[in-house]
Amino acid sequence: MDALLEVKDLKTYFFPDEGVVRAVDGATFAISAGQTLGVVGESGCGKSVTARSILNLVEAPGRIVSGTILLHDDFGTIDITRLQPDSRTMRSIRGAVIGYVFQEPMSSFSPVHTIGSQIMEAILYHNRVSKREARARGVELLRRVGIPRAEHRMDEYAFQLSGGLRQRAMIATALACEPKLLIADEPTTALDVTTQAQILELLRDLQAQNGMAIMLITHNLGVVAEMADNVVVMYLGRVVEEGAVNDIFNKARHPYTQALLRSIATLSDEPRTRLATISGSIPHPYNRPTGCLFHPRCPQFMLGTCDVNEPRLVELAGGQAVSCFLYEPSAVSGQPSADGRAPSIGSSVDG
Repeated sequence: MDALLEVKDLKTYFFPDEGVVRAVDGATFAISAGQTLGVVGESGCGKSVTARSILNLVEAPGRIVSGTILLHDDFGTIDITRLQPDSRTMRSIRGAVIGYVFQEPMSSFSPVHTIGSQIMEAILYHNRVSKREARARGVELLRRVGIPRAEHRMDEYAFQLSGGLRQRAMIATALACEPKLLIADEPTTALDVTTQAQILELLRDLQAQNGMAIMLITHNLGVVAEMADNVVVMYLGRVVEEGAVNDIFNKARHPYTQALLRSIATLSDEPRTRLATISGSIPHPYNRPTGCLFHPRCPQFMLGTCDVNEPRLVELAGGQAVSCFLYEPSAVSGQPSADGRAPSIGSSVDG
């Protein structure tokens, strides 16, 4: 399918006094109209910064250093990285073409303005309608996302709503102008299981009605399995694997993806079974390892290759892509790994 949004070699860095933080360091992926892309990875891997880069909302001391973010729409193709954050074109894209469900609605809503006034603000900015029409549209949106007594809720503040209702109100705000792409950053975090299921069902229904694309950022691999068509796995600002959701879950290629999947509890697990963990921890942002960024934690690390060279994202048969030297035999030095094991390429390719 034709891509609605293409992110190519995106690099977004932060420049505090202590040094450079490479929050996003060469991310590449695409989102098609009507499809859901799941973006997964540990905290600190650059998921939210990637989303903010797409909306050109990176705050100082951060900035987009290089790369392109191509938005394809009826008006043509626009490279968002070439727009000023406060330009008229960028402001017309936010909300109208790309909606954003922020990670924490309690801190994202203004505490001194009602929910209704904030929804109406987005509607009035992008549409030539009266305040009466904007309010009616706001009430309709709140009803659409399943908020009871919508007319009354329009005049309430964020602190007066429960977590589930705040999340629904945030979704209503993001959908106020019927965007073609909805970026949902951890839309089910801190919600109970029942409310999570309702929010996900709501997103599916809205997508079916509008045909919008969804970029779903989450730690929850169960949510990804249920919602996504395609998956991007990120580690330290880079895409290490991408592919169709069934391929990622059934034949993951990258050792990091495999480790993430092994850490999920299953119904077949025996009681009191310890969950598998990923050894080590994410490196400090000022002390990134050389070579493959995952090699200090990788059980298949190859000395003289993984710790020296940076792997590139290689497309495999079937449409999957992976950034790992196990799939670049010509780049392997043949040296044993740190624990003395010889590199084994064939067994890893089978996942």
